[in-house]
Amino acid sequence: MKKIIIMFAAIFMAANINAANKYDNPDTLFVARDGTAEFRNVSEAIEVCRAFMDYHKVIFVKKGIYKEKLVIPSWLNNIEICGEDRDNTIITYDDHANIKIPETGKPMGTFRTYTLKIEGNDIKLKNITIENNSARLGQAVSLHTEGDRLTFVNCNFLGHQDTIFTGIAGTRLYFADCYIEGTTDFIFGPAIAWFEYCTIKSKADSYVTAASTPVDQPYGYIFNHCKLIAQDGVSKVYLGRPWRPYACTVFMNSELGKHIRPEGWENWKNPENEKTARYSEYNNNGAGANNSGRVKWAHQLSKKEAANITVENVFKQCTNWIPSMNK
Repeated sequence: MKKIIIMFAAIFMAANINAANKYDNPDTLFVARDGTAEFRNVSEAIEVCRAFMDYHKVIFVKKGIYKEKLVIPSWLNNIEICGEDRDNTIITYDDHANIKIPETGKPMGTFRTYTLKIEGNDIKLKNITIENNSARLGQAVSLHTEGDRLTFVNCNFLGHQDTIFTGIAGTRLYFADCYIEGTTDFIFGPAIAWFEYCTIKSKADSYVTAASTPVDQPYGYIFNHCKLIAQDGVSKVYLGRPWRPYACTVFMNSELGKHIRPEGWENWKNPENEKTARYSEYNNNGAGANNSGRVKWAHQLSKKEAANITVENVFKQCTNWIPSMNK
């Protein structure tokens, strides 16, 4: 009998210890690089979040420069990372693809260069800058996504080549009022991503997108009400090229600057891609929107076709998801 009582007491104590974890609740965590909050690094706040939370948890990051290489792991969800000021709350790192890994002496490669990697689902970023500030010595990813139902509101994504990698087919990403800059293929990958009222800046004569949409995925990248601009001296930019044959990218209701080439699209030096790539435009304006010189294998959508391209239709899969428009 005594052993049974001791056993139940141990279970009760363990349960109370677990319940007493002060971070197992929906309260906001505060991060400040200057030491005025409980956490000085974003990674420390992420580390204390409970796995598979069924409530919304905010990590509020005060103004400052945070040199961190971050991963939001697959067992974390329902987290919002909110900056105090978009332009002055900066998470930055400087890996690039040609850095040698000490253990092997081999180059790091593109997919390990991220500043922020999101593996979890239902993650939101708001009012913050994610930057890869490496020198232009190779591919250098700022944001690497693998989770589903990710939302980015009023964020900056800064880099050169390969700024944003949307890494997993079928995952759904929503970008609203964001600023994205880069040189070559700086939005690339197989995911489904909707960009609404985003500013896209090209820093070199190259390519904006490099989608790798799978053949059985009806949508890839949709840019709606976006503005494409360029750094001074940049004048020959393609909207996209197919990283994989069935790349799907749509620009609609957007302002395309004069830096966009008359052809609009490129086949990645492979004419076979022209038979499969799914490139479309609708109701764009600006000097780069003139479609008279567009490649013949790109599609100009009709009003009826464009009307079917909505957030609801694009993100509808086995489960419906409409991203929160709360800014």
